[in-house]
Amino acid sequence: MSPESDGDGVLHRVNPAELSPPRGFSHAVTATGSRLVFLAGQTALDGDGRIAAQSLPGQFRIALTNLLAALAACGGTPADLARVTVHTTDVPAYRAHAAELGRIWRELAGRDYPAMAVIGAVRLWDEEAQIELDGIAVLP
Repeated sequence: MSPESDGDGVLHRVNPAELSPPRGFSHAVTATGSRLVFLAGQTALDGDGRIAAQSLPGQFRIALTNLLAALAACGGTPADLARVTVHTTDVPAYRAHAAELGRIWRELAGRDYPAMAVIGAVRLWDEEAQIELDGIAVLP
């Protein structure tokens, strides 16, 4: 077992060779920082509290933008994300759009992937929402 890790910083992404190759996530993330940031679930709500996109990729882009805005307000960057959970009302659509969602992630958050999970949900708090992202970040 030879874990892959990024070496520097407070987060180390670990992807053991005996596990399937991760695509768009890390199998594990260790953290040695001093400040935890717990990020509430973010949907595609705009500043007026309305869902601002209808498509799943459009909602993903806005939800991720909202999550990163909350993180930035705490002094963090996307590279500080240790864990992100994606809740979706349509797992098959999420899988069908996975390549596009990956491009959106890389555009907004880069290639430092946190530990992630995708969870199917019957519905989310905002009834029109198809996706919600929450996370945990570790700041130095």
